[in-house]
Amino acid sequence: MKLLSNKLPTIRAWAVHFYTSLGLVAGLLALIAVTEGRPRDVFIFLGLALWIDSTDGMLARGWEVLVWTPRFDGRKLDDITDYLNYTFIPVFFAYQFELVSGVWTLSLPVVLLASAYGFCQKAAKTDDGYFTGFPSYWNVLVFYFYLLDTQPAVTGLLLLFFAVMVFVPIKYIYPSRTPVLRQINIGLGFIGFLVLCLIMINFDQPDPRLVYLSLIYPLYYLALSVYLHFRPRLLSWLRFSSLRGD
Repeated sequence: MKLLSNKLPTIRAWAVHFYTSLGLVAGLLALIAVTEGRPRDVFIFLGLALWIDSTDGMLARGWEVLVWTPRFDGRKLDDITDYLNYTFIPVFFAYQFELVSGVWTLSLPVVLLASAYGFCQKAAKTDDGYFTGFPSYWNVLVFYFYLLDTQPAVTGLLLLFFAVMVFVPIKYIYPSRTPVLRQINIGLGFIGFLVLCLIMINFDQPDPRLVYLSLIYPLYYLALSVYLHFRPRLLSWLRFSSLRGD
């Protein structure tokens, strides 16, 4: 019993790594669904992978995986899993379901390369709880491109735009870790998740009102990220303007 008690922290740490790796299984199921033409199932499995990714960090920090499994790089496992689920499968989905066509198909390899660059940056996640550059939410973008049935040219242009934004060092909030408005961010994210669940019930013919309602959180996310990034400069400019006025 004492031996088991001594080994428990290590067992828990390996259990967290196993939990993270389940995102790869979800990704495989999503990839199979793409090849079989089941778009609803694709996003169900990608949603499951997103849930795992959103919760494994909390477990990793709480159970001190860095301490108890020092020779295993959990962050590398997380990055491999995320690149598959956030980038590769959404890009393959966009190709398979012809969200882009003709010359705009060239936007897909651009996304793959830009996202790979983003994942490999040491400053991709900052110590104060932010992402640096667009955090490769291609799964979210492709989800809305599909539901809104955007034109291939519009889809291609937006993919290229966000691929460029990977290289622009704007800090994007990390909802579960960014300290600013953290509870509000998590709460709104949960409400958005519930709306998405309602959309998935009737995915083939979703209620347009629900689709547009679900866009509130992504737009809030982008607006808050840009505001927080430029807020120090804005405050400095306001103070400077105030001094000049005096």
